[in-house]
Amino acid sequence: MTGLPWDASYRDGPAPWDIDGPQPAIARVAAAGGITGAVLDVGCGSGENALYVASLGFSVLGVDVAETALARAGAKAAERGIEAEFAVADAFRLRSLGRCFDTVLDSGMFHTCADDERPGYVASLASVTEPGATLYVLCFSDIGPDTGPHPVSRDALAAAFAPGTGWSVVAIEEGRVLTRFHGEAGAPAWLATLERI
Repeated sequence: MTGLPWDASYRDGPAPWDIDGPQPAIARVAAAGGITGAVLDVGCGSGENALYVASLGFSVLGVDVAETALARAGAKAAERGIEAEFAVADAFRLRSLGRCFDTVLDSGMFHTCADDERPGYVASLASVTEPGATLYVLCFSDIGPDTGPHPVSRDALAAAFAPGTGWSVVAIEEGRVLTRFHGEAGAPAWLATLERI
């Protein structure tokens, strides 16, 4: 997967999803004790979710294909005195990282996958986790007005992690994704909690 289109989103100004802070849904997961062990943030962008989780004392690796975004993430980490690691990686080939994680965050990556790409992405996530690991997917929902681009139905989200994928659906809850274009309330979203089995 080439990073050029994604990189351009950061070079040409703030990306629509770059909100200068963590997604509130991810912050709530952390506040509820939902983050454990080593953490992977897939499609981390400029790093706000990763930096927030790292500021809580967790070991975090943020990966993306957009090198401009990763450079910004690294600069933010240095400015804020937060220890976090950022690296270029293809979300469809996470096994190449050669590491395993206890918690995986996907804030805005899943809904960018076409239907036929989802099985490969879900398998890639499984390749860097072991049974008992937790995955959180925050993606645009197709419910309600003012949906974000590429909205996903609840059924499609659940189907992507169906039996046989290495994952079990713990919960899929309604939520919001903040963007630069959806006002203070953000866009309709799903927050899925998945367990590696």
